[in-house]
Amino acid sequence: MLQPVFKKNDKTARLLIITVSFVVFAAVVLLSKFKLNVDLGFEVHVFAKINAVINSLVSITLFAALAAVKQKNFTLHRNLMFGAILLSVLFLVSYIAHHLFAGDTKFGGEGTIRYLYFFILTTHIILAAIILPFILFTAYRALTGEYEQHKKMAKYTFPLWLYVSITGVVVYLLISPYY
Repeated sequence: MLQPVFKKNDKTARLLIITVSFVVFAAVVLLSKFKLNVDLGFEVHVFAKINAVINSLVSITLFAALAAVKQKNFTLHRNLMFGAILLSVLFLVSYIAHHLFAGDTKFGGEGTIRYLYFFILTTHIILAAIILPFILFTAYRALTGEYEQHKKMAKYTFPLWLYVSITGVVVYLLISPYY
């Protein structure tokens, strides 16, 4: 096992994690209400493509991190998880940029595909809204050397995070014809 990086301080960690999670959630909700009419000199939906690529990389990184931990390569696992978190931060920046500059796009599909799209979109949005504190608390448990608690949390956090990253790509593929 790896040595702890931080001393355990649940009170400070809890406050920081809840604050960061709230600020990110509030930023996404509030900024989705605004659209900047600025000519960037390029097609603003490129941000949506970037989001899909980043989400794909997050999914791949999460699978690689799972494989690394199963092989007991904890250093590689930690590094891959840091990579997945960094990619998720980049995704957030790109996501906000896309919605600020492009606004909302209406889905134009009909019939079964429409119901499927909205089911995937709804579950994606709900889980994306709640996953951040779980990711941060799971990472915190690992960084403080609380590996049993980390493992218990990761059993739930990992599949939810993976679902959010994969469905993000699926949502992009379904909505992109309507940009």
